[in-house]
Amino acid sequence: MLPATNSEAVSADSIRASAVSGLIFDLDGTMIDSMPSHALSWVAFVQNHGIAIDVPDLMRRTTGRTGAECMRELFQRDLSDDEAWALIAEKEVIYRALFAPKFTEVAGFKAFAGHTLARGLKVGVGTAGDRHNIAFAMGHLALPTPPHAIVGGDEGLAGKPEPAIFLEVAKRMAVRAQDCIVFEDAPFGIEAARRAGMRAVAICTSHSAAQLDGPHVIAAANNYLELIDSKFLETLNVATE
Repeated sequence: MLPATNSEAVSADSIRASAVSGLIFDLDGTMIDSMPSHALSWVAFVQNHGIAIDVPDLMRRTTGRTGAECMRELFQRDLSDDEAWALIAEKEVIYRALFAPKFTEVAGFKAFAGHTLARGLKVGVGTAGDRHNIAFAMGHLALPTPPHAIVGGDEGLAGKPEPAIFLEVAKRMAVRAQDCIVFEDAPFGIEAARRAGMRAVAICTSHSAAQLDGPHVIAAANNYLELIDSKFLETLNVATE
């Protein structure tokens, strides 16, 4: 596990005294190592549409936002819902074709999820990805026990950094927001957790710990093997009903 920043050190003390009932995981870049394939799919998509853009900058502006929000940001106009979702569907078909042959979880995720359930914690997924990407990811992951709740970006909720997706996951798990910890790989997701009143763990697959820092961030790790080795789950005060 990466060294804690000052804000993490302060939060880490309080988390051990504060009850935790559920862990909420972002999907892309947090559960699965998909962000390089998303970047490549954006390259192919904009080439197909004759658009010249800085793809890393586009991803910085859109990662964590819903598909419709991404397309409106890309085209810089108020696309109708039907047009925006049709465009993102085209882009995501490319993404799934690219990632499927090399599908990889973020190292240790399935084991960490299993340990989470064994400790009596609920597991939720809160992603801006749509139902097709969710089904694709969950099918390849083949978790022995499915999450208690999954909320996607095509359910009519505002994308991150707005907190709506994470709050809906907590609601469906019947867990108070303050009793949840969010695992995120992107700044918009870390900010969404803060706005939801949730603590966060930074998964540093595509951003540094410094880029994902915040007063509510209690830990940072490159992957879940580090969290398992550091016995992160064992430090949590699991709520009892």
